[in-house]
Amino acid sequence: MNVLVVGGAGYIGSHMVRLLAADGHRPVVLDNLSTGFRQAVTVGELVVGEMNNRELVKQILSDYKIDAVMHFAACALVGESVIDPAKYYLNNVSATFELLEAMREVDVKRIVFSSTCATYGEPKVVPINEQTPQQPVNPYGFTKLAIERALSDYAHAYDFGYAALRYFNAAGASPDGSIGEDHDPESHLIPIVLQTALGQREQVTIYGSDWSTPDGTCVRDYIHVDDLGSAHLAALERLKLGEGLCVNLGTGNGFSVRQIIEACRQVTGHAIPAIEGERRPGDPPELVADASLAKEKLGWVPKYTEPAQIIKTAWAWHSTNPTGYEKRTEGSTVV
Repeated sequence: MNVLVVGGAGYIGSHMVRLLAADGHRPVVLDNLSTGFRQAVTVGELVVGEMNNRELVKQILSDYKIDAVMHFAACALVGESVIDPAKYYLNNVSATFELLEAMREVDVKRIVFSSTCATYGEPKVVPINEQTPQQPVNPYGFTKLAIERALSDYAHAYDFGYAALRYFNAAGASPDGSIGEDHDPESHLIPIVLQTALGQREQVTIYGSDWSTPDGTCVRDYIHVDDLGSAHLAALERLKLGEGLCVNLGTGNGFSVRQIIEACRQVTGHAIPAIEGERRPGDPPELVADASLAKEKLGWVPKYTEPAQIIKTAWAWHSTNPTGYEKRTEGSTVV
């Protein structure tokens, strides 16, 4: 298929572009490079622009004879969404509607959408399955849920075929270390711990050590970025017009902050100092996926199930690219 990857120069999107090409598809990337990087797009073609530019999107869909869209472009910092909700509603909701309307006007009706476990809010029962009530507690989660609902309505009214994939904690990097995670500011635990191992941070702060978990620290389900990508490939093959699918993507295994820090120590061979801090408001003590529906509907089983496996790939990236994409050349990108 010819696949438009919106946000394909970002962390997850850039890994997806590689997997699409390796699977025989033709990826075309649309990204405004506000948080993505030209150097991350190592295959396919890159168009720099905004997804809320309906005419541009229509032109891309037509010129490249796009068969399906993968949508990764979103603001995704929970804390920022509380402080500046307008940014999130404008980008994650309003701009996405421009994308959907461009698709509708040129009759491209297949889309795989990056959703999130944040749509569940603070669930009372773990592991979390798809029947868990979706009660987001921040604007980021609300914006993702809004698009899930819109896609359902578009499928019913306009014959769209969609998959909404609810990620848990995306982590890791391409195993060859050539592309990886580069955020500013960095908010994900594993890169923060590895930056400490590299001496870029003095220490790791553990936000809360008195949670109702085995070691008192928060527990999360870490899913490798390439495992997310393989689920997208499976979803792409199963899109049916007029129908939708919403599934969780996680390993089903939860690991605490202390366990992740210790695994990073073992992988890197560095001491990695850590201190205990106060809880952060809105942090659920435990978020672990029940991903059995993804296995049933998509035939999907994650390859990376242990923290050390994921961390080794992240360390390959961070240790060889300590400044991320900043110092790398841009010659590999086709524009």
